Amino acid sequence: MPWQRLLDAPARLPADRPLDDWYGALLDRLGEFTPFELALLGGKLAATPGLAFLAGYQGALRLLWPSAPLSLGALCVTENRSVRPADMQTRLNGLSLDGRKDFVTAGEAADWLLVAAREEAKGEAPRLALTVVRNGDPGVRIETLKPLPLMPDIPHARLHLDGAHCERLAGDGWDAYVKPFRSIEDLHVLTALVAWAHGVGRDCAWPQPLQMRLLGLLAGAAEVARQCATAPTMHLLLAALFAEFKALKPELDAAFASGPAEWAGLWQRDQGVLEIASGPRAKRLEKAIAALGL
Repeated sequence: MPWQRLLDAPARLPADRPLDDWYGALLDRLGEFTPFELALLGGKLAATPGLAFLAGYQGALRLLWPSAPLSLGALCVTENRSVRPADMQTRLNGLSLDGRKDFVTAGEAADWLLVAAREEAKGEAPRLALTVVRNGDPGVRIETLKPLPLMPDIPHARLHLDGAHCERLAGDGWDAYVKPFRSIEDLHVLTALVAWAHGVGRDCAWPQPLQMRLLGLLAGAAEVARQCATAPTMHLLLAALFAEFKALKPELDAAFASGPAEWAGLWQRDQGVLEIASGPRAKRLEKAIAALGL
């Protein structure tokens, strides 16, 4: 892990450009990278928490699917606020997709889309496949939605599929992709947001103990990134990282509040992204503790 690149102080990438242009500039700046480095260094180079989130999200996608193209992508699972296979209506027939996905991160800018779709025969239990489609191909339509109060610089969209030709990825869509992605995304987004905060702290000369604890949190994240995403130990260690971050939050809030209003406003607006999946994380931790006999 090239930690020196995190400790250097290059200028952040400008935020006033389309997402695909920003991401292309990030890739040019990074050169070769691992998924974790994309989250870590992308978070540091981001001018907003939203762009840091985007870097973490893209890193998570590349750990999930190592053959992913270099361009922006998105994972499309949610239908009617649910990710349960039994609640999904999107269907795969042969290599043709029909259905709708309701929440696609950076959907309009995404070049490729991983789509979870049911493929079981009539009367069988729900079974998912994970497929790939290209934005703009026949039968693939993106409907841009209104910005959310949280990270409004990262738009979201609805995906409509009408006989869209796709590629099916190997393996079970739930066990091999959708289920592990929950933990993979949590880890990479936490890494990116902490790296962003660490960079702000260096610029604003935060107290050294706080900067050191943020650095220690990132070092811990690098070790957790080496774990199998479905292993109980990974869920336990990931929960420990979030517990450490939660313990730091009062100091972080105070540090942001005492500094430039621009940084404080961004932090106040977007910090809630790390709480979005707290419920499922708690359930995974409970199961991990039981599995490990702790």
